[in-house]
Amino acid sequence: MIKIAIYGKGGIGKSTTVSNLAAAFADQGKKVMQIGCDPKADSTLALHGQSDITTVLDLVREKKNKFTLEEMVKVGYKGIICVEAGGPTPGLGCAGRGIIAALDKLKEKGAYDVYSPDIVLYDVLGDVVCGGFSMPMRGGYADKVFVITSGENMAIHAAANIAVALENFQGRGYASLGGVILNKRNVKDEEKKVQELCDDIGSSIVGTLSQSEIVTDAEDLGKTVIEAFPESDMADEYRKLADQILAVCKNA
Repeated sequence: MIKIAIYGKGGIGKSTTVSNLAAAFADQGKKVMQIGCDPKADSTLALHGQSDITTVLDLVREKKNKFTLEEMVKVGYKGIICVEAGGPTPGLGCAGRGIIAALDKLKEKGAYDVYSPDIVLYDVLGDVVCGGFSMPMRGGYADKVFVITSGENMAIHAAANIAVALENFQGRGYASLGGVILNKRNVKDEEKKVQELCDDIGSSIVGTLSQSEIVTDAEDLGKTVIEAFPESDMADEYRKLADQILAVCKNA
């Protein structure tokens, strides 16, 4: 089982990228589980084509521990197992606790044994890297962390903070940094800025994604690019990125 956490600033295209990676891996015949670790609970929408999903925090609030593993998941594109951690009631509680609850409940109810995924993808908000948001980095969860950024200053700042957090966690059995994914926004000197980030954090760009209207077109259809436009150049970019990420994980 290969376990991968994808972090990035909110709005950077993280969930879109993770869902397309999941679809690309599923197309290769791999068993995939995607766990959305964002309070918005929208990580997996493009995979199962439905407007909502019962989150783990919803189940905990409504049923305490009296719910089944099957109630926690929704099966999506080509059998992808979709899970959403969810968030607290607005104004009450901590968003990070949803991630902790989701991962604890998945393990407690034997999700990894029952579904036996080849690849687990954690889609994690990276604006803050503390408490529950660092949970997927911890031992027993992700093996590698990949950070998505554009050349925009706030995205680069968030990516740098994620890398610093990982560095501070080294020695505790946490995941290591696998590399940086450049999701282009076509800002000035974008590749140069992201390469400078990589130089600063001792990493490299493992893949680059173009800015494309096809991504928006697929989202409007409620699907991934891989499913909606499988013959497109953008679908090929996601497939290439999936291969590059897998190569990094296997060579670790």
